[in-house]
Amino acid sequence: MIRWLLLLCGGALLGGVVHLATIIILPRTATQDAYARLTPIAPVNTVTAIPLPKPENATMPFMDPAFASAVCRYDLSKGPLKLTVPVSLAYTSISFYTCYDVAYYAINDRAAGRRVIELDLMTAEQHNQMPEDEDITAADRLIVESPTPTGIIAIRALAPEPGLMPLAQTAIAGARCFAPPPPGGGR
Repeated sequence: MIRWLLLLCGGALLGGVVHLATIIILPRTATQDAYARLTPIAPVNTVTAIPLPKPENATMPFMDPAFASAVCRYDLSKGPLKLTVPVSLAYTSISFYTCYDVAYYAINDRAAGRRVIELDLMTAEQHNQMPEDEDITAADRLIVESPTPTGIIAIRALAPEPGLMPLAQTAIAGARCFAPPPPGGGR
């Protein structure tokens, strides 16, 4: 009886270790993750519209055809980025992912409470190097810290009816992801 109990506990322990190792290792070894799929079609630090999904082909898996989508593959190694996204008629959301497909921040038009969602994306080190200036640390300025220097920003706008898809696509087309000019650089 004790032998069976030890075998059962050992099997459960081994199964748990294999399960956890698989969960941790597989995302880092996957070759066709979102970042790799978007590399050929989305330049770095530029918003790129994603074509509407069709049954026979979709850029990303599980895309909802009721949403107009765009992405910005970002690289913060040369400095922070500024993101501006006009809100659509129905609903707009922005999600931030590391290059390993780990979601770390999301915001929508209702949480932003504005007609244009504006935010600054930077690493924690870049945030710490910002001057303690009153204009830069204003309460209405949204700063998002990225845990990795590269990643993806997914922008989505809802078209509640198929006839409203052009309006959602127009809102997405107005999104910008760019490196702001250095402070004091234009003087």
